Amino acid sequence: MIGILSVGAGNIGSLQNAIFNLGFDTRLVSSVDDFPLISHLVLPGVGAYSTAMSDLRSRNLDSQILDYVSSGKPLLGICLGMQLLSTSGEEGSLCQGLGLIPGRVVKIPHSDNLRVPHMGWNDIHVKRHHPIFDGVRPGVDFYFVHSYHFIADTDDSIISSVDYGMQITAAIGFNNVVGTQFHPEKSQKNGIRILENFCLWDGKC
Repeated sequence: MIGILSVGAGNIGSLQNAIFNLGFDTRLVSSVDDFPLISHLVLPGVGAYSTAMSDLRSRNLDSQILDYVSSGKPLLGICLGMQLLSTSGEEGSLCQGLGLIPGRVVKIPHSDNLRVPHMGWNDIHVKRHHPIFDGVRPGVDFYFVHSYHFIADTDDSIISSVDYGMQITAAIGFNNVVGTQFHPEKSQKNGIRILENFCLWDGKC
């Protein structure tokens, strides 16, 4: 059972449909009672970091997510969901994140040549192997839309990066926690392969 926890704004219908069409059952996670029923957890989201963390805390879901991860079950953060895995973020106001992967989330610097938000298709550079990238050939494009990016404390946690005037973290992971800045559910067959790999992943690298 793949749990999907809605965080912030955004429609999670496309993500739920993509996972369902892969042959997996899904469950929308909205309370602590849902966690014992799921084998995998997806943390998607669109919106401001501080608002999303406030929402999680108001529903006591932040501590439940930490307990879930401590159990060894796999967690996937997507876009804002990946950013919330960090130690802190400055979007909206500076606040603490889930602290699952050490790092901070800051705004992408403005440039005369590059627009912010970073929006559209970009190829990524895979820096180290991870099971969610099994069967995904190098150099393929994924769909991004974001104005803030994850700066990891150590390079060891970075799985892949994207060149957008600077190296921006495209995927990150530590133990049974993984995150993608891009939207796999909107990235055609390669993104769908990543979702399938996650749903089959046992949380071990």
